[in-house]
Amino acid sequence: MSGQNGHDDVVLSERRGAVAILRINRPEARNALNAAVFDALNKHLAELRTEDSVRAIVLAGAGGVFCAGADITAFDALRADPLIGQRRASGGTLWADLENFPKPVIAAVEGLALGGGLELVLACDTSIVGQGARLGLPEVKLGVIPGGGGTQRLIRALGKPRAMALLLSGDLVTGTEAATLGLVGKVVDDDEVVEQAIALAQRISANSPLAVALAKDAALAAQTGSIAAGLEHEKRNFVYSLASDDSHEGQAAFVAKRSPNFTGR
Repeated sequence: MSGQNGHDDVVLSERRGAVAILRINRPEARNALNAAVFDALNKHLAELRTEDSVRAIVLAGAGGVFCAGADITAFDALRADPLIGQRRASGGTLWADLENFPKPVIAAVEGLALGGGLELVLACDTSIVGQGARLGLPEVKLGVIPGGGGTQRLIRALGKPRAMALLLSGDLVTGTEAATLGLVGKVVDDDEVVEQAIALAQRISANSPLAVALAKDAALAAQTGSIAAGLEHEKRNFVYSLASDDSHEGQAAFVAKRSPNFTGR
């Protein structure tokens, strides 16, 4: 694998059919986040956003590690430019862009997902995690706090008591423990993580890309408003999907007992 379109090789890209796999590639630093990684991820996401042939994204790390968080050696640079990790791909921070990306994003977590690494996982739509992975927000042990949405998304994922225990202690949990807490989507054997994430992305990619995007959009509305507002949002998206070509194709394929040919329109 190698970077594409002149991107720095700190983020590698490959394709598996309609699935794009992005790998953070700084194994010598346990794939720690720095300005180069942020910039490369932003560039890839900006391109994949409008690439119709790609219907789902898998975010992984090279060398058996997902991401150990911010590069500690770059803390001085962060003090000089505290928004270095908030550079925009399409109108928001990297983490917000991941969360609001119009296509599904699945985190494939091997090894470590610490600090900003766990914040990446929380911003993805779901995650496949190895049993032996270690996840946590240990920033308080370094005299700082999470700065990529960790304090907000962890509470939403776990509820206050469990989130506060992890956030304020800086404790780490295994992949198995994270699944029990509801922090991750699914736990699998350590050597199956990436392939299982790709398999899930491929199953998603077989569905109507328009319906998938509208379902994700409606589900995200549940996090930001009242149930009444969310239901109204869902209703609008349902009516829109019902009038689509994909809806007619899905119905016709079901009746004819054949595989649908979705176009995203």
